[in-house]
Amino acid sequence: MPAPANTCRVLILCTGNSARSQMAEGILRHDGGQRFDVHSAGTNPATVRPEAIQVMNEIGIDISAHRSRSVDEFLGQDFDYVITVCDKARQNCPVFHAKAERIHQSFADPAALEGNDHDRLSLFRQVRDEIREWMAGFISRCDSSSARI
Repeated sequence: MPAPANTCRVLILCTGNSARSQMAEGILRHDGGQRFDVHSAGTNPATVRPEAIQVMNEIGIDISAHRSRSVDEFLGQDFDYVITVCDKARQNCPVFHAKAERIHQSFADPAALEGNDHDRLSLFRQVRDEIREWMAGFISRCDSSSARI
């Protein structure tokens, strides 16, 4: 079912679509509400990290039903924004319709941290909070841009 005409379509890309892009999708969907039609994908999709699910649950956002998807599932679709949240995805991002504004905001990869559970969850929380703060600015930008929404 297509999104309503006044909805801003956003695709968030990362390499594995397992942590950062999943958290960003959940946050934008939750904090931006129905103004946004949000999807996430990976250039090399893996599985959603249990740590991402856990730290998102801590702030009341359930992403446990999310699945990692390939960016190929979205080729040929129109988006208002394509946001890359890691440098590898930025380098490997396919070309989307000219209408899509590409935005890059890299966040640390919490899944890459090796160490104990406490340290790993701490980094997941830090990245989650950084993403939420960045998304708040993105939502404000979209709200002030009547041409987009």
